[in-house]
Amino acid sequence: MIDKPADMFDREWEWGQLSRWVTSSLERASLGVMSGRRRQGKTFMLQAICEATGGFYFGATENVPRQEALRQLGNAVGDYLGSPGVIRFENWQQAIDGLLSLSMDRPIPVVLDEFPYLTGDAKELPSIIQHALAPRRKLRLDSRIRLLLCGSSISFMGGLLSGQAPLRGRAGFEMVLPSFNFRVAADYWGLTDRRLAALVYFIVGGTPAYRAEFLEDAVPRSIDDFDNWVVNHVLSPVSPLFREVRMLLAEDPALRETGLYSTVLAAVAEGNNTRGGIASRIERKASDISHHLKVLEDAGMLVSDPDPFRGNRSYYRITEPLVRFHHAIMRPFWSQLEVVRPGRTERIWAAASKNIFPSQVAGPVFERMCRVWTADMASDETVGGMPSKVLSGVVYDSSTRQSHEVDLAAFGSGGELLALGEVKWGDVIGMGHLARLEKVAAVRPARRLLLFSGAGFMPQLEEAARESGGRIQLVGLDRLYEGD
Repeated sequence: MIDKPADMFDREWEWGQLSRWVTSSLERASLGVMSGRRRQGKTFMLQAICEATGGFYFGATENVPRQEALRQLGNAVGDYLGSPGVIRFENWQQAIDGLLSLSMDRPIPVVLDEFPYLTGDAKELPSIIQHALAPRRKLRLDSRIRLLLCGSSISFMGGLLSGQAPLRGRAGFEMVLPSFNFRVAADYWGLTDRRLAALVYFIVGGTPAYRAEFLEDAVPRSIDDFDNWVVNHVLSPVSPLFREVRMLLAEDPALRETGLYSTVLAAVAEGNNTRGGIASRIERKASDISHHLKVLEDAGMLVSDPDPFRGNRSYYRITEPLVRFHHAIMRPFWSQLEVVRPGRTERIWAAASKNIFPSQVAGPVFERMCRVWTADMASDETVGGMPSKVLSGVVYDSSTRQSHEVDLAAFGSGGELLALGEVKWGDVIGMGHLARLEKVAAVRPARRLLLFSGAGFMPQLEEAARESGGRIQLVGLDRLYEGD
């Protein structure tokens, strides 16, 4: 395996998979696809693998006509080869064959980054690549390149290999580069105070570029510095983070009606997480927003999670914390935040941090963190087995005709209910919370009861957990970030 660059944080698994594919002994050309939301480090990783192996990297430019894109690619190939003359590709068939010819004796990566930009004026390009990589085509069999197509439009890149798409079945490598999880994000930001790490994650999530590029390593020094950090580096109109969410919407070619998509996201951020609830909030029929919800899902901004207790219901959640923060906190006060007035941003944040932030940002993101911990970090002993899915839902008690919201429900591979969980970011959890969870467990028995808190636990509950023989598990911030 190729040594990972010293300046690349984490990404051991992703780098290992990429380097194994690039250096594989396969004696023909191979196709790969990489995607992921913007700012996750895709370009950084691809440039690094090309530097380490002597590969070829080309980053496409947005809104460039076909002939100009071919000219730019020809120039890049000429520079790569050290050609004394000018290399010109008349069409994309020539260009792809030119890329296939870059190496006949050893495997090297050949990267076309921002691939969706190239197809803007060349819709036929995926089909051209399909034919260029035909199984028995001599140039494909002679070539040793690893042609890697990369892009940030998740809907577009996912569609390259799906259904009846020309490239379906052609790729030998496919990777979606994820955001850092909350543990890795804390290390990346250098935050050892677990409460501060959680607060920062509630806003910027696990997107590496937000620290390295957008904020130029501006990190809150302590809990006492957190409010100033939000005011000066998130809510300030001179900060790159200020307009980031609007740019994310504008940059995705699938999101053409950005106003309506933004309104849908705002409705979800406010707590309307069902199709009907979202439609009611924006005063539309549920059928009118089906397409918009699907587009936001395809773009990776929304996820629809099924209710494990009610098969006909699902809940929408925003995937990126900054998108949630923007629509809950910034969007309602946008005009006031855009025009700086002494003390006004501080007053807006002071009010929002007491009510909107805890309920619409911190609470939902913390619940998601706890579900991720249960699925990926907790031991089988903690959960009562190996979970195959961890969701939230509503349990209906027919004997009392009451519905009980469940923050966390972990199921085993056979469908058995392993654990039920209660999650509170700002509340000290006590016996009352346990009693509520026990009511749910009386209807849907589970092996474990998990109680998560960002504020701690009452002594009586801690004693009950110790005496439960492991049935009651308490998970505070230290255990969430370091334990299992």
